[in-house]
Amino acid sequence: MKETFLLSRRIFLRRAGGFTGGLIASAGLLAEAGISPAASGKKKEEAEVSPPEDLMREHGILSRILLVYGEILKRFIDDQAVPPDVLGSSAGLIRRFIEDYHEKLEEEYLFPRFEKAGKLVDLVKALREQHAVGRRLTDWIQEGAGSASLKNRSKGGGLGRNIFLFIAMYRPHKAREDTVLFPAIHSLFSPDEFDKLGDQFEEREQALLGENGFARIVSEVAELEKKLDIYELSRFTPKL
Repeated sequence: MKETFLLSRRIFLRRAGGFTGGLIASAGLLAEAGISPAASGKKKEEAEVSPPEDLMREHGILSRILLVYGEILKRFIDDQAVPPDVLGSSAGLIRRFIEDYHEKLEEEYLFPRFEKAGKLVDLVKALREQHAVGRRLTDWIQEGAGSASLKNRSKGGGLGRNIFLFIAMYRPHKAREDTVLFPAIHSLFSPDEFDKLGDQFEEREQALLGENGFARIVSEVAELEKKLDIYELSRFTPKL
């Protein structure tokens, strides 16, 4: 399966959303093949993708990078080689996509609305604090990601510990957002505000990541997985 798509995820889903399951599948195959559904000559109805859906997809990227971090940590423990560029690239994706994009959306558009409404205030406070701690951990992971540190990790001042702490914090962090915070977004926005929020998310994505930015991020993560031999999903199937 190709890792790049011609259409952005929101545009693709807008065009595919108004059709039956069979036509959606066909549009998906066209997108994966790098062919615009518009090129088929058929008009596509547009269906909005909600802000919570966008945020949850972005959490999928975070989950995959946490798997990369976990594999690196396992190799540290087993004293196995780690490709020198993988950790630095992974931390760079965390900084660029999760911290400077995804978390900024939450901090600018969602958290203030919850705080103003007096809803889930304690949760929002904890999430804000974890964002700040996560950025500090990413700073330290990036500093320790050089090849010298990887070769001498037992003397590297806690690189493995910082990776472990990042994983341990963000697994419950994203789970709480997916199951508590994001489902509550609907209650804080009028239908018009909700639609506008989706447009604002899309505009920010285009501004920071460029055209087809999400698809490129998925491809970057996939390349990191391949370098660690954890790309194939079947690798995670236990032998019973």
